[in-house]
Amino acid sequence: MALDQVDRRILAVLQKQGRISNSDLSETVNLSASACHRRVQRLESEGYIRNYVALLDARKLGVPTTVFVEITLQTQADEVLDAFEKAVARIPDVLECHLMAGTADYILKVVAENTDDFARIHRQHLTRLPGVAQMQSSFALRTVFKTTALPVG
Repeated sequence: MALDQVDRRILAVLQKQGRISNSDLSETVNLSASACHRRVQRLESEGYIRNYVALLDARKLGVPTTVFVEITLQTQADEVLDAFEKAVARIPDVLECHLMAGTADYILKVVAENTDDFARIHRQHLTRLPGVAQMQSSFALRTVFKTTALPVG
């Protein structure tokens, strides 16, 4: 199904205010409450809206350090890729894992308390990942810009 402008407005609002009431959402996008509710249900059932989440403050939770880890594997055989992806998904400190085109095979986004905590994560988890040939870590000094909102046009 193609998205129309009303669907796109609904998605844009929900990305920024996931807890907005249907009444307020319908008013914001200029729809009746029942029509708005039906559209949101359709967007959910068709998979445009995957989930609703709370975005937490990493600093308040004691994990203010963000580290990007580039990983190169020994080989890109399917069984090595599969084993790596299954193992990395079990590390709670890894927020994201992306299969890449370019010099690294994967880039991970890892959170830690500080450099000592990252050293622990590196030693206990990252060095034990299957198939790893090389690893390079880069510490983020400051987050300049961060959003979870996708452009919906």
